[in-house]
Amino acid sequence: MSTPSRITYSIRNITTGFLGQAIQTILGFVSRTIFIKCLATEYLGVSGLFTNILSILSLAELGVGSAIAYALYKPLADRDEYKVSALMNFYSKAYRIIGISVAIVGLSILPFIKYIINDAPNIEENIYLIYFLYLFNTVITYFFSYKNTIIVGDQKQYISLTINYIIYCLQTIVQIIILLSTKNFLLYLIIQSIFVVIYNVSISIKADKMYPYLKKNKGAKLDNGTKKELGVNIKSLMIIKLSGVLVNNTDNIIISKFLGLSIVGLCSNYNLLISIINSILAQIFGSSITASVGNVNAKESNEKKEEIFNVINFMNFWAFGFSAICITLLSNDVIKLWIGEKFVLPISIPLILAINFYMVGMQNAVWTYKGTMGLFKQGRFLLLVTGSINIVLSIVLGKYIGLFGILVATAISRALTNTWYDPFVIYKYGLKKSPVSYFIRYIKFVIIIGVILVINGFLCSLVKGNILTVVIMKTIICTLVSNIIIIAIFYKTNEFKYILNIVKRIIGNFKSKFVTNK
Repeated sequence: MSTPSRITYSIRNITTGFLGQAIQTILGFVSRTIFIKCLATEYLGVSGLFTNILSILSLAELGVGSAIAYALYKPLADRDEYKVSALMNFYSKAYRIIGISVAIVGLSILPFIKYIINDAPNIEENIYLIYFLYLFNTVITYFFSYKNTIIVGDQKQYISLTINYIIYCLQTIVQIIILLSTKNFLLYLIIQSIFVVIYNVSISIKADKMYPYLKKNKGAKLDNGTKKELGVNIKSLMIIKLSGVLVNNTDNIIISKFLGLSIVGLCSNYNLLISIINSILAQIFGSSITASVGNVNAKESNEKKEEIFNVINFMNFWAFGFSAICITLLSNDVIKLWIGEKFVLPISIPLILAINFYMVGMQNAVWTYKGTMGLFKQGRFLLLVTGSINIVLSIVLGKYIGLFGILVATAISRALTNTWYDPFVIYKYGLKKSPVSYFIRYIKFVIIIGVILVINGFLCSLVKGNILTVVIMKTIICTLVSNIIIIAIFYKTNEFKYILNIVKRIIGNFKSKFVTNK
């Protein structure tokens, strides 16, 4: 029996991700709309604030998951069952300890919750009980979900995605019923906790069935060399994780402290729109292809690695650049159409959110290669500088400029550090080449996106009518103009031709299956 190729696995993962994400997006919008109609804006703020706090607590994970995921690529490719089992046994023990640690630290934060929130939230439920439920949902994942890593690492993420989407749909439907019938936020959270447990247990059971040798090799232990390598990688990833939290998961805490929970809630609506786009794009650029890239980096030449890197980087530019333009020009209109004008923020907010979105998106290929090449220690301390700059600037600019200042601080901290250093690491230590070509392309991409944004902005300013008409017309303009210009500029490049061949292959597979079935 032949083994499916890397592209076949990636296509399966991406297709499953897109189909499931479409359903999840629709249900997510319906759920958020009902949430806003049934509960006060402060509930959104509480949700965003506690999510950020618990993301900081996830520092206890110390990069163990990423280190194990990297370590699994080669033994999975080589079908080394004992080595895979030994890694998963280590993973299991580590995550149990981490889960208990997060629970203890999380509970110790309870007395300080009132000092983090600037204004008294307009909610009936006990704020400490709400926090406890969020903490429970975080802690329980450490005892089960680590087994998802072996499924994803084996290029079979479509399996875990299917389980995730089925359970998410059931959870959302039940939560909608609870909100409409009771308007009780605690019951809403309790339902979420129940389904979090169901998902994690389901993934654990599925992994045991797919990889029965895990139970057979319960006593498998890592050799000293692997332990030493893991230790080095975990130390490096710990720094990376800390800096990531300081950059990505502190904004809501600072906004809550300086501007109040209501602003956190308003901003969270924009973040929801962006997270939906991120979730869709993650089906292409996330773990759906990470395992395949890991396989490339474990087996192929530097020339082949660079070829695939350039393709993924170009895809990042196209997808995230186009999306950033839409976020800038459409967010306010979508918010107005969706939940009303009182939830709209100044145009400067979606603009800076789009800039941050694009900057992170353009790092996807870099971070995927850095992780799958095992380049964890390079630049780890520089990332602490990123986090420190972000915290200091967020506090200073937030005090004098407000929400825009807090968000622009994140962009500045990224631009000064990892936006240029991480690609340098990939080229110098991974591809063994000069990174000059990458930076030239990056600047070229930024200029092109800027020009397209100006053209679209002018055309969109001419659109008049009711809000639904405005949203439809602006969407059509942004979609057609952006993609026509990008195709016109890049259709002769090797990267575009590579992507076109993959699209043709996907269409050919669908056609052949259709003809066979007929």
